[in-house]
Amino acid sequence: MRSTDVVIIGAGAAGLMCALTAAQRGRQVLLVDHSNKAGKKILMSGGGRCNFTNMYAEPANFASENPHFCKSALARYTPWDFIAMVSRHGVPYHEKKLGQLFCDNRSKDILNMLLDECRHAGVDLRVDTAVQQIEKTEAGGYLLSTGMGEIAAQSLVVATGGLSIPTLGATGFGYEVARQFGHNVLSTRAGLVPFTSSGQLKELCVELSGTSVDCAVSCNGESFRENILFTHRGLSGPAILQISSFWHPGDAVEINLLPDRDTLEWLQRQQAARPDSELKTLLGEVFSKRMAALLAEHWLASKPMKQYTAAELRAVADRLGAWQVVPAGTEGYRTAEVTLRGVDTREVSSKTMESLKSPGLYFIGEVLDVSGHLGGFNFQWAWSSGHAAAQFV
Repeated sequence: MRSTDVVIIGAGAAGLMCALTAAQRGRQVLLVDHSNKAGKKILMSGGGRCNFTNMYAEPANFASENPHFCKSALARYTPWDFIAMVSRHGVPYHEKKLGQLFCDNRSKDILNMLLDECRHAGVDLRVDTAVQQIEKTEAGGYLLSTGMGEIAAQSLVVATGGLSIPTLGATGFGYEVARQFGHNVLSTRAGLVPFTSSGQLKELCVELSGTSVDCAVSCNGESFRENILFTHRGLSGPAILQISSFWHPGDAVEINLLPDRDTLEWLQRQQAARPDSELKTLLGEVFSKRMAALLAEHWLASKPMKQYTAAELRAVADRLGAWQVVPAGTEGYRTAEVTLRGVDTREVSSKTMESLKSPGLYFIGEVLDVSGHLGGFNFQWAWSSGHAAAQFV
């Protein structure tokens, strides 16, 4: 049987950060992952360029049943702390928009940086190593049965992530561990995920597949202004991914296709100035001609502007400025960027990430009920929560 100070299960963003930070403190760290490679989600993130943090990350960018939980860790390890590491390693990066920082070259630069830090700190990283069983020892530590034999550790860190993108190895293992040691796990669902559609909406989405439009999208009191993307399956794009985390089955999503205009006032001005112009012609100056024609064909009944009554013009304005869409569902964990909810944070210390039910057990990253908005926030939670736990393991 092998003994070590700390075992961390999961070599993703949170696990790597926790491992390198704890090892730098002089702790003997074993980092294991059932997958054949560390950091798979890091590699595929940001279209291969890794949106590794957001300069404006703050607690308001995170959703949780316990919204105060994330504050302590985020305050103690900020985006600037991570940026300092990136700069120290000479990784070139840029701000894309809205504080989102991406690698200039490739995601592998961030993963290599974390692996280099782990190597220099003396972390023992083992991939292709599954954990079959975990027991609490009489001495207060943990005994793990793994693919490399039995391992005893004083501290056990669960950094296994959520259920998102199972093709990269995501499982519910972390939730099983939490339940085993008496924790409540809040029912999970896919977040930052495209919507699927049916019926007339599906027809429109198929016809407009590949078209991207700047919109304001709202649901359940939340609103985001970014692009939406029509796909063969439904609706995607940054604004849709953002709002999906606040949507529940059956809810309507409101889409303002003309977010920079008072739609009714604009239509009334056009009616006065260009009475003989057809509606679809005017819309063709705002959207692509194909989209304008399809919108007119599907639900605007295009005709010369002078022929619209005041009530009809209001109806057109409502369609364009407050389009009510009821998605059929989402694409689920298969393409979701994050898993919403998870281990109940009311049973975890916000300072140490340690279980309040089982001393020496820690939870970090996506396995917890903390989910960030799109744009680098979930990586920042991984860095911050991993760093917080590493001070105490």
